[in-house]
Amino acid sequence: GEITTSCYVDIPKVVRNTIRDVGYTRAKYGFDYETCGVITAIDEQSGDIAMGVDSLGAGDQGLMFGYACTETEELMPMPIMLAHKLTRRLSTLRRAGTHDYLRPDGKSQVSVRYADGKPISVETVVISTQHSPDVTLERIREEMIQDVILPTIPAHLIDAKRITYHINPTGRFVTGGPMGDTGLTGRKIIVDTYGGSCPHGGGAFSGKDPTKVDRSACYMARHVAKTVVAAGLAARAQVQVAYAIGVAEPVSIMVETFGTGKVPTVKLEQMIRQHFDFTPAGIIKYLNLRRPIYKQTAAYGHFGRSEPEFTWERTDRVTDLRDDAGI
Repeated sequence: GEITTSCYVDIPKVVRNTIRDVGYTRAKYGFDYETCGVITAIDEQSGDIAMGVDSLGAGDQGLMFGYACTETEELMPMPIMLAHKLTRRLSTLRRAGTHDYLRPDGKSQVSVRYADGKPISVETVVISTQHSPDVTLERIREEMIQDVILPTIPAHLIDAKRITYHINPTGRFVTGGPMGDTGLTGRKIIVDTYGGSCPHGGGAFSGKDPTKVDRSACYMARHVAKTVVAAGLAARAQVQVAYAIGVAEPVSIMVETFGTGKVPTVKLEQMIRQHFDFTPAGIIKYLNLRRPIYKQTAAYGHFGRSEPEFTWERTDRVTDLRDDAGI
């Protein structure tokens, strides 16, 4: 990667500590924090790009999306919120040691049935979890259903006659993590956002500081969309914003409420431009993004979170929008 900085960071130490915190602490996992190799390859940011962004113009062209809906109390789509809750529950059990066969790698997927645009039941749940070689698939399946899925998914969404569970559907999952499938930063952009309920501009979040609109503008777009829904101005809101490299003001701000809006779209877009500053500098200041808060975004998504560091999830501008809309 490329950066502009005047400080020193012991990157190998940070990397090893992170690998340890994730849970790769033993050589028998095939990958561990003590023996893995760490290669640092960071260069100075291009002078041509730096000229445009030093004044906090956008660091690149691109379009970004934010979304909110009334499907969950977090104002997020239900499938992705349930999937995050499942993986969080899985991690909690592993760290507690109650299921000693669990290892760090794992993921989930939830399919939800909708009727008239509203979620009515969970159709399919997929959980894949890395495990020790001496545990049976039958035990994993039984305990994942009883100890992970059923305590997490609300009972009214489960129809025992229709729901399908896929627990480690390929069978054994002993080799996992970087030993089994090394990847690249930026490949899992949908699980970081809305799980397919909203378009994506293609720019990843991870590894980017808040001067990169790929990250900060998506956070701002989510904040605005959530504020619109929380204010009762729409049941669903999608905010799309676009930038040109080196230009601070967005070249486009567009709102879609999917027929649920309480005010005309043109007026809603005008209100958003009036109340929210979408320049990179404005976003950074408003959301207080120049802080070391990003480590916890590496798992369980960037949106729908309740931790105070996730400033883009606050809804403190609801009254402003409601007053402006006259409702």
